[in-house]
Amino acid sequence: NVIRYLLFFFTSLSISVNAQNSKVTDFAKSITEQELMELLYVYASDYFQGRKTGSKGQKIAVDFLRDYYKNLNIQAAEGTNNYFQEMTLKVDGKMVSTENVASIIKGSQFPDEYIILTSHLDHIGLEGGQINNGADDDGSGTVTMLEIAEALQIGLENGFKPKRSIVFLHVTGEEEGLLGSAYYAENPLYPLEQTIVNLNIDMIGRNDPLHQRDDDYLYLIGSDILSQDLHDLSIYTNKNYSNLDLDFRYNDPSLEVFERGRYYANRYYYRSDHYNFAKNDIPVIFYFSGTHEDYHLPTDTVEKINYPMLTKRARYIFYTLWELANMKNRIRLNSKKKYLNIDKNRR
Repeated sequence: NVIRYLLFFFTSLSISVNAQNSKVTDFAKSITEQELMELLYVYASDYFQGRKTGSKGQKIAVDFLRDYYKNLNIQAAEGTNNYFQEMTLKVDGKMVSTENVASIIKGSQFPDEYIILTSHLDHIGLEGGQINNGADDDGSGTVTMLEIAEALQIGLENGFKPKRSIVFLHVTGEEEGLLGSAYYAENPLYPLEQTIVNLNIDMIGRNDPLHQRDDDYLYLIGSDILSQDLHDLSIYTNKNYSNLDLDFRYNDPSLEVFERGRYYANRYYYRSDHYNFAKNDIPVIFYFSGTHEDYHLPTDTVEKINYPMLTKRARYIFYTLWELANMKNRIRLNSKKKYLNIDKNRR
């Protein structure tokens, strides 16, 4: 394992010179607790009405995301209607209009190799007259993406352009069955065969019951299932920049977890938007901090987010993205997959 690890970084893939520059750490430091908090207090507020797919609140959310990228001068993804990838989905037995939000920073050296960063913009809306604001699910992933986009834009303004193209894809319909990411996979804005990796951020703002006293952990799910290179790079990046406690236990989807009053196989690998990329043989990482007592309840609110911890995690994802975007050669697929893409019952 040590020999493979060394060969990976010093021969076959060659770590980016730019990524070693101290400037990159400066860009990461632009991701702050204060800004994450300010963004989340807006995005997970009652004004957004729980962001149910197709609802008025979800329309407010996509307008907010579009305007954020416009203000950063990050261009709309090709094939969108002013940043919106529009679609019609079946939600609660009705057809509703909804949209993914997509923007892009084009690469300088390999513009036709794409890294897709995802989080889901929707939540479960109103239930029993109460608003489910989804601060962690997935407000935490959404605002992390926004802060990463700003950090990359600061890099651009300082002459540091990523070698590969980075697509920011906020997907709709996750809570309805991963529908927005499925739509993207069936109607990609950029070729799937040129998409080298998907980094998916879904619920990274809280502590789960296994880590109540550990503010430095983060689950990485799927990192070695399709690409050992991706797994090794994640470990390297963590050692070089972040020193988080990376927890890979859920790379085994059969491992049991306690949710909603019972134990059952976690199946996390199949339960968020990265899976629609993995099904297409695109390496993925699902960044996750676990479920908690407020999962899918009106009590998933902004004041319960651990903002110092969220900041550490967001910066680590930024560093990983930076390495992937700037390494000499794209990551490779494993010759044999560890798990078959056979799951149809994600929840």
